[in-house]
Amino acid sequence: MDASAGQAVTEINETAGAPAALRSDHKAPERLVLARGLFSGPAPKINDDLYAVVKGGKATRERFSLRLDKGATAHTNTYFGRFAASYWQRWTHVTEVEVAMTLEVAGKTNVRLAASDIAGHRRIVATAQTRESGRVVLSAPLDMFIDGGALWLEIDAIGGEVTVRDLEWTTAAPDHVRPVAIAICTFNRAADCATTVAALASDATVLAAIDAVYVVDQGTDLVQDQVLFTETQPKFGNKLVYIRQPNLGGAGGFTRGLYEVSAANEHADVILMDDDILCEPETVLRLNAFANMTVEPTLVGAQMLFLFNPDYLNVGAEETNLATLRHGQKVAKALRNTSMLKKHQERRVDAGYQAWWTCLIPAEVVKKIGLPVPIFFQWDDVEYGLRAREHGFRTVTLPNAAVWHADFYWKDFDDWARYFSSRNSLIVSSLHHDLDPKAITRQLLREIGEYLVGMQYGLAHTTLQGIEDYLRGPDALRDGGIAALAAARGSRGDYPETIKHPAATAPIPSSHVNVSRAGGEPSRPLLILFKRALSQWTGRTVPGLVGVTREDAHWWHVGLYDHVVVTDASQSGVRIRKRDKETARRLLIRAYRTLKKLREELPALQQSWRAAMPELTSRENWERLYGIEPKK
Repeated sequence: MDASAGQAVTEINETAGAPAALRSDHKAPERLVLARGLFSGPAPKINDDLYAVVKGGKATRERFSLRLDKGATAHTNTYFGRFAASYWQRWTHVTEVEVAMTLEVAGKTNVRLAASDIAGHRRIVATAQTRESGRVVLSAPLDMFIDGGALWLEIDAIGGEVTVRDLEWTTAAPDHVRPVAIAICTFNRAADCATTVAALASDATVLAAIDAVYVVDQGTDLVQDQVLFTETQPKFGNKLVYIRQPNLGGAGGFTRGLYEVSAANEHADVILMDDDILCEPETVLRLNAFANMTVEPTLVGAQMLFLFNPDYLNVGAEETNLATLRHGQKVAKALRNTSMLKKHQERRVDAGYQAWWTCLIPAEVVKKIGLPVPIFFQWDDVEYGLRAREHGFRTVTLPNAAVWHADFYWKDFDDWARYFSSRNSLIVSSLHHDLDPKAITRQLLREIGEYLVGMQYGLAHTTLQGIEDYLRGPDALRDGGIAALAAARGSRGDYPETIKHPAATAPIPSSHVNVSRAGGEPSRPLLILFKRALSQWTGRTVPGLVGVTREDAHWWHVGLYDHVVVTDASQSGVRIRKRDKETARRLLIRAYRTLKKLREELPALQQSWRAAMPELTSRENWERLYGIEPKK
């Protein structure tokens, strides 16, 4: 696509203003579609058994239809095929659901509506038997699922070939259906973003349900220059809004979507969506339907499946432990890193917050609590979910509604993002928890000590950068994170072990490298940490160069040596760590001074951060960061 064509898209969207459909509510249908029956995934890499399982014969799958040969059976007791009855009974007005489908049959066909309970025990709720083609409808009350359980279909092609199509789970609709917009934030992932936008346009039903899509482009590799984006744009009509702005991180990009939509229609919900996901369009329909039926306005999130291992669930639901500056904590009894081809989340697990790979934010939440905190990257979704909870808005991470996102364990912990994790964990925990100065400083000192023992001097530096900027108070967020990003990235080059080298050509005598495997985790870690630190300080380490795989790169193992080659988590290269007593001494002194100040000033700092919240999250502050004139 040439520059003139890209400019045309921008001009069209800038002059179009808010999409007309976003400025009005929708008359509801007689019955609201809660979920549709799908039989294959949105990409070849996705296992179709996540949608329906066929046994005993051959089958032909299409996206919305399934043809079974005589003798074959199929069931939707699968990740995307199940109806999350427990969640619908607990959080919504829905008391009964119907599942309807069109059958084309050549002989006797049995259909069963089955259910599970918290322990996964199967029971039959309703049945139908037919020898004629037509519409089949089964219903089930939602009255036995509070703590867990789901519904699904089972179909037997007994007397001949059977084709199932137009399968829908429905309920009596509310008086009206709220407008919904999607906001996608992107930074130099133009091809990925264009693919995500195209995925939304690929499903006519989902496209009709979406009132607007805002693409907030913060990069230099522009989405509008992608051929796929240009080809997709006409499908949206006036629904697609393309915005360019400076890079203000995920917080700034997603907030722009919330800002624009709430200005256009204070009653419109917003689905925040990452640019680099593999999008399942059906998830948009399911989140939107759930949000329209909740008893109270509720944040509704999609689960995350791994992009590289597409049948694996990241986690069923997450919560925080702010006393230890931790997010991403698995809710008790939730599944984590589990194949959805092998196991189901029968038990209902309630989320503490929802990550923004895909999450619906109700209009009432934005109106009552304001916009997110401008913390650039990481913890912004956590903070918003916690703040919403404090104002009476719950979060539900809805099973059977998911997108695929790059697996987290392929990203190395030791990178510039650790600055934002360090700083923002303190900010968010200060806003929503009374931190114990002694406990926090002890914990941080131990973590930095582990980095130093593991010869990760750049990681210790980056962590201290985050703590030091937290100590500056709310003024640290004055520019929305642009300077902080530059500082975090720029200073890491001072630490050689932060540089990733190709394994085959790394500047080491690779013929001398032998891999050293780690033992088990120490039973007395504090004692071992002290011993490793003493060995590193006095030089009583194992000499020579050793190799350490990513899975063995624990501080207690790496700290035995003075020169190691560690595989990067991405498996695309290696990091070379070398003992440097002077650097370790300098960082330890810096850590002592920084943490001493944190211990002394933490109570007052927490109050200053809390006092600054109304201004930080205001529309006026975000307008200043965006460089736009306030809307009158």
